[in-house]
Amino acid sequence: MFWPAIALVLAGALVALHFWWRARYRAEEKRAALSLQRVAEQHSQAQRQLELRQDAMLNGMTEGLILLDREGRVQLSNRALGRLFGLTEDIHSRTLMEALRRHELAALVQGLTSDEPVASSEIRISTPAERWLEVNAAAILDGAGQSSGVLLVFHDVTRLKQVERARKDFVANVSHELRTPLSLIKGYVETLLDGARDNPEVAGKFLHTIDRNADRLRLLIEDLLTISELESGRLPLQLQPVRLRELVEKVLADLRPRALNRGTELRSDIPELTVNADPVRLEQVLTNLVDNANKYGRPGGHVFVSARSAEHQQVECSVADDGPGIAPEALERIFERFYRVDKARSREQGGTGLGLSIVKHIVQSHDGRVWARSEPGKGATFYFTLPVASRTQQSAGSPPEG
Repeated sequence: MFWPAIALVLAGALVALHFWWRARYRAEEKRAALSLQRVAEQHSQAQRQLELRQDAMLNGMTEGLILLDREGRVQLSNRALGRLFGLTEDIHSRTLMEALRRHELAALVQGLTSDEPVASSEIRISTPAERWLEVNAAAILDGAGQSSGVLLVFHDVTRLKQVERARKDFVANVSHELRTPLSLIKGYVETLLDGARDNPEVAGKFLHTIDRNADRLRLLIEDLLTISELESGRLPLQLQPVRLRELVEKVLADLRPRALNRGTELRSDIPELTVNADPVRLEQVLTNLVDNANKYGRPGGHVFVSARSAEHQQVECSVADDGPGIAPEALERIFERFYRVDKARSREQGGTGLGLSIVKHIVQSHDGRVWARSEPGKGATFYFTLPVASRTQQSAGSPPEG
């Protein structure tokens, strides 16, 4: 009886131990599964964070980027590329030609070899606006030296192209403007040296022409120096309170004799306004605008200068004429250096082609803006704004009397 009881107890103990180990194994298995799940979640979260950082880095670039696989299909691109090419659809898995439809880019990629894995080129995009892109292409080589893909980076060099074009246009225009009076001066001097100096009447006429063209050269050089200093910020402004009415009256008085030669009446309507400006530069702005209105308005016409208080503590000034007006396409370029609406008439009047560009830069250096409005046959009006002189500025010093 004793041994069967012991055997029964041992069997019960073994059964209990079996269930205990099984329960413990399941608990450990569950803990391991939970641990693996946490590791997987952490890995997934880390992967998402990495992808987000990569996405932020790629889409934060100003350069456009495309990554092609071995078959030449797009595997990766960024937002900058979409902006540069005006893309509205996803280009993933498309070929370069399907995505961008640029034969020169396909040729650039096809030209990459293991000996020359890097190449660059420039392309011009004409829509929606002209844009120049510098393209750098690099083949991605594997351990065997075979291409496993291509990376293309697009740099927007439009601004550099515009600056270079402006520089070339500027040099060409300056050369032309200098050549005309210099040719006249040289021609008349040679004629005088050949014997015309012995004829007092002819010599006097020629010398007056030489003097007039020498003045034209001097004005051109002075305007070139002025606009260079304005654009580079090297021309300091002597800001002070300026009584606008008195300064306008001074400018009109100085230009009235010239206006009378064309039968033009100069008038103004300026309320008591005080602006914070450099009086010398402001006088230059008004003189340029009123003189232009007199020269290009109709003979026997009117030039009217007015001003009013505007928003944001600004004063808006305007100079209007009742001449033939300016075509809409010319209004967009009227403030460019050397741009002339009527080239023949402008040169006949003796302008340098820099006056309105100087006006624009002077006004902008005062934190103002300048623009023009016109309808053909209904005259033209030029506007500019200047900051109002504060009460503190007005009380700190008395404005100049003009």
